[in-house]
Amino acid sequence: MTVRRAQPGDADAMTEAIATAFFNDPLWSWAFSDESQRAAQFRVWWRVFVDGCFRNEFTWVTDNCGSVAIWAPPGASELTPADEERLVQLVVEFIGGEHGNEVLQVLARFEESHPRDEPHYYLSIVGTHDDYRGRGIGEAMLAENLQQVDAEHMPAYLESSNPLNVKRYMRLGFEPIGEIFVPDGLPAVTMMWRPAR
Repeated sequence: MTVRRAQPGDADAMTEAIATAFFNDPLWSWAFSDESQRAAQFRVWWRVFVDGCFRNEFTWVTDNCGSVAIWAPPGASELTPADEERLVQLVVEFIGGEHGNEVLQVLARFEESHPRDEPHYYLSIVGTHDDYRGRGIGEAMLAENLQQVDAEHMPAYLESSNPLNVKRYMRLGFEPIGEIFVPDGLPAVTMMWRPAR
């Protein structure tokens, strides 16, 4: 397996990998609840994140973009104000109504809960395409990414929207530090911090 920096020409394959990875995710399948529309909506939704990631130059992919890791380095923002406005528009367009308002409230909780006391690397998105799932390539890619984070003696932060992934992140040195509430009885999103090494 090779890990390399993502390039703009990878955007289509990256978006597809993320869209398949999150199709059955507890949080994102709740947010985009119409399963018949979800794949098409995800290709638009996640493309906003993919198109925005290249300005930070710390996004990584494996062979054939099988796994993708989008990071925001210390001091960098995950999204621009225009990106954030685009996402709000997509929630209104794709979801709408009271459920759309609930989704926007959860997204606001992500922003409100994000640690601000210490500069850190933020793992915004990590996903593995269904065709490559179960081979450990996503975890191996993150371990390689974290070697570079450690070389800078920086901490790292992420939110796990799937409880099944919490132990995987703990193997990489992340520890739970809190939860973000999600309605409708869904599992809470787990906030995780990895101290500087």
